[in-house]
Amino acid sequence: MQEVISILMIIGAFSFAISGALTAMQKKFDIFGVVIIAFTTAVGGGTIRDILIDRDVFWLVEPMYIYYIVTGAIFAIIFRKRLNYLRKTLLVFDTVGLGLFTIIGVDIGLSLELSEISCVVVGVITGSFGGVMRDVLVNDIPVIFRKEIYATISIAGASLYLVLKLTQLNTTLTFLIPVIFIIILRFIVVYFEISLPNIYKKHN
Repeated sequence: MQEVISILMIIGAFSFAISGALTAMQKKFDIFGVVIIAFTTAVGGGTIRDILIDRDVFWLVEPMYIYYIVTGAIFAIIFRKRLNYLRKTLLVFDTVGLGLFTIIGVDIGLSLELSEISCVVVGVITGSFGGVMRDVLVNDIPVIFRKEIYATISIAGASLYLVLKLTQLNTTLTFLIPVIFIIILRFIVVYFEISLPNIYKKHN
């Protein structure tokens, strides 16, 4: 199972790196800026998580992630003209990263014997806060703070993972089902433009 998690972490880091690189290119950052935003998007949530739970920061302990992230950024730069429908492409990679990193974060919380609610929080931080840092650095309002449903999906997926852990389901399926759930639910929410209620009334 640990090998599966390691592979999924690489895929998640690569996906988030592409998401960050695409955002930076939309903002017309130079190549250094693109790599920095890609790196921040990929490791931001995991870095905050590791600092909060007093754990060695994962990409410092395993520097190979730096190479995966840089590769993701370079991939986005090279194939930027082929990545048509930029918004949709950004959505795909961002959503894959959200799903993978949320469940990885919950699993790390469980390994440290944190409470269930704390594991959900750790999962949401891991999955969402790289995107928050990305959006802040490119001077956008973070998607997690807008009406678009984002963190709520992460919470739902993290909760589903905790429920499945109580069953006798295959370990790999227990991990993959919530990831797929997050990805599908996010696509549904975006496609149908489902959002949380806006507390601010419009004035004529």
